[in-house]
Amino acid sequence: MIGILANFNIYAQISPGELSKAHANLEGLSKCTSCHVLGKDVENAKCLKCHTEIAELINLKKGYHASKEVSNQNCWKCHGEHFGRKFQIIRFDEKKFDHSKSGFVLKGKHKTIKCEKCHNPNLINNKKLKKKEKTFLGLETNCASCHEDVHQNTLGKNCENCHNEEKFKPAVKFNHNKAKFKLTGSHKKVKCDKCHKIINKNGKKFQKFTNVKFSSCNSCHKDPHKGKFGKKCSSCHNTVSFKKVNNLKGFNHSKTNFPLIGKHRKVKCETCHKGGLSYRPKYQFCYNCHSDYHNGEFKNQNGIRDCSYCHSEKGFSASTFTIKMHDKTHFKLENAHIAVPCFSCHKKENKWHFKIKGDKCIACHSNVHGSKISGKYFDENKCQSCHSTLSWNSVKFDHHSTGFDLLGAHKKVNCKSCHFKKDGSGKTEQHFSDLNSNCSQCHNDVHYGQFTSGKSETCTKCHTFDNWKPALFDHNKTRFILDGAHVKVACSQCHRLKERNGVQFIQYKIEDVRCISCHS
Repeated sequence: MIGILANFNIYAQISPGELSKAHANLEGLSKCTSCHVLGKDVENAKCLKCHTEIAELINLKKGYHASKEVSNQNCWKCHGEHFGRKFQIIRFDEKKFDHSKSGFVLKGKHKTIKCEKCHNPNLINNKKLKKKEKTFLGLETNCASCHEDVHQNTLGKNCENCHNEEKFKPAVKFNHNKAKFKLTGSHKKVKCDKCHKIINKNGKKFQKFTNVKFSSCNSCHKDPHKGKFGKKCSSCHNTVSFKKVNNLKGFNHSKTNFPLIGKHRKVKCETCHKGGLSYRPKYQFCYNCHSDYHNGEFKNQNGIRDCSYCHSEKGFSASTFTIKMHDKTHFKLENAHIAVPCFSCHKKENKWHFKIKGDKCIACHSNVHGSKISGKYFDENKCQSCHSTLSWNSVKFDHHSTGFDLLGAHKKVNCKSCHFKKDGSGKTEQHFSDLNSNCSQCHNDVHYGQFTSGKSETCTKCHTFDNWKPALFDHNKTRFILDGAHVKVACSQCHRLKERNGVQFIQYKIEDVRCISCHS
């Protein structure tokens, strides 16, 4: 007992006090040199020989113990010993601790997180440190050591390339222009998940950011042209909008359903594509773009007849409507009508009209005869009773129907000679229904009324229609029969020239036929 007490007294004199719980296994005189160097203070090398995790950090110049504030200090200045089992060898005010000295500066959301949220044994990979009741060592500074890698190792480990400490979304540091696919135009407004689809991978939601196809627009967009214009959309479109199309110089319109022919080649694009160059106008019929110049003249049961029936892309004139096509209408072109230009019939008052009501001549021609011809021969203005389409001057009329047959020299006389005469003022007047069969209507009465009885004339008793000679006259049928020497007497011996009212004429009708009237 005395020996034990003696040893205790010696130990009490050597040891300044009981070791902390953490170092309790080093208690005893035989173990003093584990920490102490004989005759000297506790050296850091002794501490670091046991606390290899600290030594490793110092060698790597990482962590709090490698900071300028601590690196030149002795361990025992902060971590005192021999103060009893309950003494906290590691103690500091966590709220006032300057975390930047640990080599990991707290920024953003990290400032508000409680220490134990990160300094959690579950996040420590070192098995030795993991077993410790409480430690601030063993954590790594990379994001994945605390946070789950939602990208499943597809984007590397440098989270700070895209994210900051404020929040994961949005990835404010990510610059799409540094990616292989730069965002321009309307692509800037597209939501990320439109291109970067969210799928299920390894049993978790996963947004795909790598291996996204973008070599052509078709990778994301459907081709409304179905391959007609190739795969290079940028030859016409830009990323501002599909509806805004680039300069289309050299664009091959023939690849569309509407090849440009004739005058369509010179039309400005915006004339048809009024809503922009990507606007697809209707083109099945000409009137989809062109107004109906004819104001519905060619409407039928099926709607408006398309312009292409008469016109081509070469221009609205000349028309492609042929004579053969005209013959299929209710008015067939014949003879002189074939040579008549279209506008003569179809353009009135500087306006074209093609559906002419009726098929009578007066639809185009003026009735030059007015009411001069009796309705018996000119009923309903039927010019074809006398005229044909060969020429107006080519007249075929059955004059016998009038009761006045054209005989002898009358057959050769032009119609105008009898039916168109000039009055005293030189104005030409027509005469048809006002004519009768009297010769004096056309011929001068050289006999000065000698053979006129009332309204009737007796020209035909002496004359024929062949010539003016009195071929039918028989002197023996008169009151004075020629016989004897009278046969040889010249007519002028008896029928002398006379004058009455300034008119000279030969007197053929002698009232006094006695011999004394000629012989004295």
